[in-house]
This record gives sequence, C-alpha cells and structure tokens, in this order.
Amino acid sequence: MTLPPLTIVLAGPRGFCAGVDRAIQIVERALEISGAPVYVRHEIVHNRFVVEQLEAQGAQFVDELDEVPEGATVVFSAHGVPKAIPAEANRRGLHSLDATCPLVSKVHREAERHHAEGRQIVLIGHGGHPEVDGTMGQLPPGAVVLLEDADGVGGLVVEDEHNLAYCTQTTLSVDETEGVIAALKARFPDIAGPRKEDICYATTNRQAAVKAIAGEVDALMVIGSPNSSNSSRLVEVAKAYGCERSIMVSRAAEIDWHWFDGVRRLGLTAGASAPESLVEEVVAEARRRFDVTLEERAVARENVTFKLPTALNRARREAEEPVLT
Repeated sequence: MTLPPLTIVLAGPRGFCAGVDRAIQIVERALEISGAPVYVRHEIVHNRFVVEQLEAQGAQFVDELDEVPEGATVVFSAHGVPKAIPAEANRRGLHSLDATCPLVSKVHREAERHHAEGRQIVLIGHGGHPEVDGTMGQLPPGAVVLLEDADGVGGLVVEDEHNLAYCTQTTLSVDETEGVIAALKARFPDIAGPRKEDICYATTNRQAAVKAIAGEVDALMVIGSPNSSNSSRLVEVAKAYGCERSIMVSRAAEIDWHWFDGVRRLGLTAGASAPESLVEEVVAEARRRFDVTLEERAVARENVTFKLPTALNRARREAEEPVLT
C-alpha cells in the first residue's frame, strides 16, 4: 500500500537545554554516589517521561521536605526554591543538592541586589509556578509583587512608584513579556530592569525556531508536558505566528492520528524539558503511517553547558578513590 506523503519540518533548537541537562545529571550522579533512594523535592523538570526514568533508577519525588527521612539526600528542582527550603533541609541534617538552573539563580541574585538597594521588585510571571514561588521566596514578604500580564499593570499596588525594579520568569513568551514591560515602563518611567534580560536563551531560541516555521506548515506539534511553561508557550507562539492548528502532546502514544487528516507539512519541536528521544519516537510512529521526508530548520546553534555542583564532583571523586588496605 502506498503511504501518503508527509514532510516533517524539525525546528531547531528544540528539546533539552543546559539547565535541564544539568538538573538530570545531578540526580543521576547523586544516585551513583549515594545509592537509592535519592529524594527530589517536586519534579526535577516538568516532563513526566524524565521523572519516570529517574524513578526507575531510584529517585523518589516528594512534595515537601517533611516526606524526606532524616539523613537522606534531597535534590531541589531546576525551577529553584524559596530560601526557607535549604535552611530547613540544613536544620534537619539532610544532604541537599541544588539543581536550580543557573539562569534562574541569576534572577534570584538580581532580585536580592535590587532589594539591597531599597527597591521593591515587580516579578513578571505565572502565579503558582515553582520558579515564581522560588524567586519570591528569596526575599521577605512584600518585597516582591507578582504581575501576570499587561492588564494587571493598572491595578498594581506598590510602595513607591519611583523606587521599583522588575524581573521576569525565565520561560515566558518573549513577545508578550515585551508588552508587559512596555506597559510597566509607561506607568512607572523610573522602574529599573535587569542588566541582561531574564528570559533564558533556550526559551528565546525555541520560540524563534517556531516563529520561523509556523507560517509554512499545515500543523505544528510540540512535544512537552502540560505543566511545562516553556512548552505551553511554544504552542501559543505557533498560533500567534500563523499556525492555528497547533497542539502539545507528551509522547507518540497519545497522538490522535486522525488529527493529521489534510496535513502535508508538519512542524515538530520539543520544549526545553523534553528529550530528543521523544521527538524520534514521534517520527518513527509517523513513518508507519506516512511516507516521511524530514527537513531540519535551525535558527541558532547552542553550545551552552553548566558545571555540576562542586560538592557533587568532590563526592564522586571520593567514591571512586581506591581503598588502601
């Protein structure tokens, strides 16, 4: 039987970013050194496939520290945590490893700098997201006010409109955030911003890649989990840039292949917390149903890497040293 043709346009960059890769490595190294179980507070990254892989290796994911036994090893997720969490882990004698993405940590340090200089911080982000909770938790109550969108600027209540600074969540829509910042500056002309934009390189690059192909495909599919902010933004960006027929799926098994009716060119990408293996899985399943032609479309090349925590590398070296008898 002759299979119908389908061209899959692979957006690049896609998939894992340096912060996600580092966070997963931290859990895996901790398991190598300490053995199972290693506890992880919240999902290490927002991808169920990744979480299940780490669970199979011996990681146990918990909601709060009181679920972690005394003396155990606990890893804090890539999204960052309020300062009270590491302090509580230290008080309880837990062996803690911080997998916070260094670019999220940069936002934390910015917020602390502005606070030390006497400014109140406006944090642009999504309420309830762990990254937002972590950033707000770096400072005392009231030091940070949350702003979710441009519509909220008019009702924003601040202590001193001439003494403000703003920071942003790292995984927001680049275009929407520009609009929020413009509205903030229009109301508060004296507001200070970050020395370098807070939206991370991976978020920016993945959105740019989707923008580049959205207008030339019949449909676009994002591989990612529903609770992943950066993956959700990719669907929104695709629709905003001309591909209304855009969806997110976690992996190939949940695809409704009837959705492909009439599709001859499919854009395919993956959020920063989704591994390339899930993209390959979708392509393999598509080949069973279509005569597939692949096109790679890259708007940038990424070579960013982040070092693992010093304590983790030291512990690994000590574990590998031969025992002299």
